[in-house]
Amino acid sequence: MISKFRNFFQSKIGLPIFIGFLVVVALAFAASDLSGSATFGGLGGDDKVVVIDGEGVSSNDLRSTVITGLDRARGQNPTLTMPDFIEAGGFETELDLMIDRKATAAFARHYGLRAGSNLINSEIRQIPAFQSLTGDFDQATYQNALRREGITDRILREDIGEGLLNQQVLRPAFAAPQLPLGAARQYAALVLERRKGSIALIPSRVFAPSEDPTDEQLAAFYAEQNEQFVLPERRTIRVVSFGAENIGSDIEPSAEQIAERFERDAEIYGEQERRAVTTFVVPTQDAAQALIERIRGGVALQTAARDAGFNVQIGEPRDRATIATAGGEALAEATFAAEEGELLTPVRSQLGWYVAQLDTIERTPARTLDQVSDQIADQLRVELRGQLLMELSENIEREVDGGTSLVDVANANGFEVLSIPGVTEDGMIFGGLQSIAPELRPIIATAFQMDESEPQLAVLPSGNEFVVFDVSDIVDSAAPPIDEVRPQVVAAWRRSEGAKLAKDAADRIQAAVEQGSTLRDAAIAENPQLAQVETIDISREELLSTAQGRVPSALVLLFSMAQGSTKVLEEQGDLGWFVVNLDTIDVPEIGDGNPALLNTQAQLSAALPGEYNAQLATAIRNEMGVERNEDAITAVRQALAGNN
Repeated sequence: MISKFRNFFQSKIGLPIFIGFLVVVALAFAASDLSGSATFGGLGGDDKVVVIDGEGVSSNDLRSTVITGLDRARGQNPTLTMPDFIEAGGFETELDLMIDRKATAAFARHYGLRAGSNLINSEIRQIPAFQSLTGDFDQATYQNALRREGITDRILREDIGEGLLNQQVLRPAFAAPQLPLGAARQYAALVLERRKGSIALIPSRVFAPSEDPTDEQLAAFYAEQNEQFVLPERRTIRVVSFGAENIGSDIEPSAEQIAERFERDAEIYGEQERRAVTTFVVPTQDAAQALIERIRGGVALQTAARDAGFNVQIGEPRDRATIATAGGEALAEATFAAEEGELLTPVRSQLGWYVAQLDTIERTPARTLDQVSDQIADQLRVELRGQLLMELSENIEREVDGGTSLVDVANANGFEVLSIPGVTEDGMIFGGLQSIAPELRPIIATAFQMDESEPQLAVLPSGNEFVVFDVSDIVDSAAPPIDEVRPQVVAAWRRSEGAKLAKDAADRIQAAVEQGSTLRDAAIAENPQLAQVETIDISREELLSTAQGRVPSALVLLFSMAQGSTKVLEEQGDLGWFVVNLDTIDVPEIGDGNPALLNTQAQLSAALPGEYNAQLATAIRNEMGVERNEDAITAVRQALAGNN
């Protein structure tokens, strides 16, 4: 039943009905929002999600703030959805920003700061989106922009007013703060300090049991650790592709069609004239005339422009209409009235006066029907082929919408079905390194949301090829039966058991070192196979420069330990344990002129405004009093995520 409804709404009849339904719903939401009595996911639009200094913030305000945040995030990731945005923490981030913004505005008003109407008007007039082509504020442009964004003049003014109050309070925190040298010296010392010690790896394989586990042991281990053996979801995707090559090769336009197209495009095939003009713009007519007289006196146009401080625009050959569109009708008229090489009389532009010279004239004689018939025929063939391809795709879409299977579509049209088994959600073929063809990658996301035997029609990115695809087999993500992966499970069991024994050995080695033994002697005493102990003598600066951002975990631990201490650290994947011993920490003396000190001061100073701002925002919240309605906030979050 659900499949029938889905196919109906995707059909040529059902789609307009579905869109009309969405429009009605959207109008209902808009009307309820305007009335101020909207409900959103069971939460009244006037319900307060936050109360700041006794003033409430409505659920509608929070909803609009989060939607605006999503729009900003889509500037970097156009495919981002609201559920993904919320899951990534976007909802909480926008909520915190909204609270800080409104709390800071309330704080500013409490202490007598103001953002008056004249100041807000000045800000609005400076916004480029509200300006005309001349750069002046335009009321009609302003109103159109507000309607386009779905906001009112009052909402915009309140938002700008809050922003201005925030600037007055927060701007001092951004006034180029400087980290004191004493504090910078401590951080610089961390970069330049040198640490000496040793690291021993206690591998699990040294202690791993050689005998096979019993069936009971293996079953218990697999039941506890089977998440590491989970296989990804795999789907078999069947694809039928078709394009212009599936249209018959006997497409041939008639002589009448060619003649009709020639008559329709008579201007294209008639006599053509294009002219290239070099121009630059000066502020006044007198200045333009003076520069023209200088050029007539023998100075090159580009030299005269450069000496006067203007930029020259060297034009390509263009027809009259193109020049008129780019430079105005007056420039086009003067250009097409001049002789080649002639200086034009100064003409007015929107920004000043043109100084221009006609460089070249290109004339193309008229062409006859016989001369261009082959060209027109080729053009018509492409158009006819594209038209027939669209008709074919529409016919196939109707078949698919009507419930025709992919195999039946292929058989009816003489297409070949390509079956791709074992496709994972990342586009790889399960069990190997091969991936699905790049041109088919756009259909993967849809294929992993489809039910079996529900074909879909899609246009490939090239724009001239279509595919019909379905899913013929779905293997859910799950851990396989133990018999299918028994060798891997046995190996993992051995590593796990070995890791337990390696941990005990690492603890004994640590205790021996703490009692005065060297790390090497303690490791050999535990097991002669553990004789490989690495001696470390490196500064943090050297470590960071050589590691290229991938610092081994044992070295990270070494640079976070106290001098004279010994620590045990687990290696990932049950591979073993590290025993890390730190002998000494050498911190050099750092003079006031040390480049490392100055660099550290500069780098940390750049982070201070954000730190000061965060601390100030926290203090403002505490002073103004912020009460959160967690139930209302949760309701808005769930409604936006579609979890009503």
